[in-house]
Amino acid sequence: MADTSKPDIVQEGKDRFKRCQDWEAEARKRFVADRKFANADSDNMWQWDDRIAGDRIRDNRPMLTINKTQQHNIQIINDAKKNKPEIRIRPVGDGATYDSAQVFQSVARHIEYISNAQTVYDRATTFQVEGGIGYWRVVTDYADSESLDQEIFLRAIKDPMAVYLDPDINEADGSDARFGFIFDDVPTDKFKAKYPRYKDSLPTQTLNNGDDWVNEEHVRVAEYYRRLEKRDQLVSWVDDQGQRQQSKASKLGKEVVAQLQADESSDFRARDITEDVIEWYLIAGDKIVEKSIWPGKYIPIVRVIGVETIIDGKLDRKGHTRAMKDPQRQYNYWTSSAAEQVALQGKSPYVAPLRAIEGLENYWENANTENFSVLPYNDVDDTSNPIAPPQRSVPAVMAPAYVQGMQITRQELMEVSGQYEAEMGAPSNERSGVAIEARQRQGDTATYHFIDNLAVAIRFTGKILIDLIPKIYDTPRIVRLLASDGSIDMDSEPVQIDPQAKQAYVEQINHEQQVVARIFNPNVGKYDVQADIGPDFATRRQETFNALMQLVQEDSALLPLVGDILFRAADFAMADEVAERLRNMVPEQALGGPSPQTQEMQAQMGQLQNALQNAVEALADAKKRESVDQYKAETDRMKMGVDVDPLVLVPVIRQAVMEAIGQQLPSGIPVVGQATIPPEPPAEKEAA
Repeated sequence: MADTSKPDIVQEGKDRFKRCQDWEAEARKRFVADRKFANADSDNMWQWDDRIAGDRIRDNRPMLTINKTQQHNIQIINDAKKNKPEIRIRPVGDGATYDSAQVFQSVARHIEYISNAQTVYDRATTFQVEGGIGYWRVVTDYADSESLDQEIFLRAIKDPMAVYLDPDINEADGSDARFGFIFDDVPTDKFKAKYPRYKDSLPTQTLNNGDDWVNEEHVRVAEYYRRLEKRDQLVSWVDDQGQRQQSKASKLGKEVVAQLQADESSDFRARDITEDVIEWYLIAGDKIVEKSIWPGKYIPIVRVIGVETIIDGKLDRKGHTRAMKDPQRQYNYWTSSAAEQVALQGKSPYVAPLRAIEGLENYWENANTENFSVLPYNDVDDTSNPIAPPQRSVPAVMAPAYVQGMQITRQELMEVSGQYEAEMGAPSNERSGVAIEARQRQGDTATYHFIDNLAVAIRFTGKILIDLIPKIYDTPRIVRLLASDGSIDMDSEPVQIDPQAKQAYVEQINHEQQVVARIFNPNVGKYDVQADIGPDFATRRQETFNALMQLVQEDSALLPLVGDILFRAADFAMADEVAERLRNMVPEQALGGPSPQTQEMQAQMGQLQNALQNAVEALADAKKRESVDQYKAETDRMKMGVDVDPLVLVPVIRQAVMEAIGQQLPSGIPVVGQATIPPEPPAEKEAA
């Protein structure tokens, strides 16, 4: 929705924009010139001075462009791709733990993954090396068209000249910037097509008068970030349970703060604080067409500088190109002059007496264009006197001064860049791969400041993410952990982000001691970030394979122990299958299994269990035999013809059967001893 209630914001933005323009004017001209020079070729002629180029074109003289500068730059850019700084999040306090920091780092890695951050970093690095500065930005957007959840994304800025940051920043990463712009000067007709909602908002008076922001030719569309300080109070009190609580007064409200302050038992404390609030405006011409509050506390524009200097109050930025411009121009000049000098000498013709080729002119006229197997000539004249054979003249020779000039400028290019032939891949005295890599690493020291400044920028990106993640991930959701190579960790349970959880990180474990749920609350705890510089995953994997291979070659007995790790680091087909088979052959102790003492104790426990089982079985057999004997005794008594009530015999028989099969009587059934059995008959009657 358009907002015209704050015209002072527009004027403030224009004044600050003009200040940035004046501060960076000269540096931007040199940025463009350096980038053109770095990308010069024989078609655009960007490595030739306009005046010299005009003279040589007019005289039809050679103008060669042998662009060695570009290869020197690419060497640094590709080295940055192989040694990409990685965001590392560390716990600081207030409930943060190592495990919660690892999850936080995995969430940051997830943001890099969905943003294709490697491409974002690489584009900014190219601008940094070629011209002296590059940028990327952090934005928020919906995860997809069917979701209400917000996600955080890193976005490339394709033209660094479309960005201005506060000239008064002191931090190298620009984290203390008070304002910033991302702008685009759009032709008026394209503006109306691209922003149809705002085409009727263009001021006709400004169009007629014209200014830098809107005229008949273009309309400037600028995103304007500005930082404001918001005053607040940090209050602390003791609640009814005797626990000390802490919050900002703005969250509690004036009435609650007044009640706490009036309650003498609350031990109320307070102090004034200031917070940074980032406002965002979209200005088109002289209208604020959109506005919002950026949820973070940093202006989300990240800069990557090459070399930045302020001398005599003048700003200058340079990349790797600047120092190589003069040697490169000299090399092009010497090469072109050498080609011109040789070309003017012409081809090497044959020198022959007329009588030697008389009648054979057809052969000698085409000797330089056709391959004759034999070139005949007249060896004697009419009086049989010998005639000297035709001979070639001295061939064209390049002047030694030109050759020496090219050699000197080639050496100068290496000296000013700090990159010598060995670092550029040329053969040297080193023979082993380790020695060659060590030599290349020595050369990287001369250009290490580019990689280090990239790490500074990525570290600032991590600070922005630490600040944003708790504010954007404010609803429960589930995320998968990402490994350092960007792959999804399918062996572990996904993480449940719960902003209401009491702890930073909790693992729920079942009765089998297995993790069934992982709960992470990014609002709990404090964290810091660093950017570790090192080889990317592919390079580290190759280094791991080489190191393990060397160990196995020195001691083959290690292969059964580390063979699965060796082949898991290999990069050829079926290596994973070989690793899986070797893992099945690794001793249990090498995988963290039981120690010999534990194994001995487990064996003794097994023996005791077997003995106990045998004893239980023997006791059960004896009990069964006793029950059978009792059953037989009762049966024999029945056979004697004693007058017994049949109902009385039912529980007796049932008990005997149950005991014989090792079961208990169901409840409610009388057991032996409860039934009434008549006494045995007298002995004399029994005798009768």
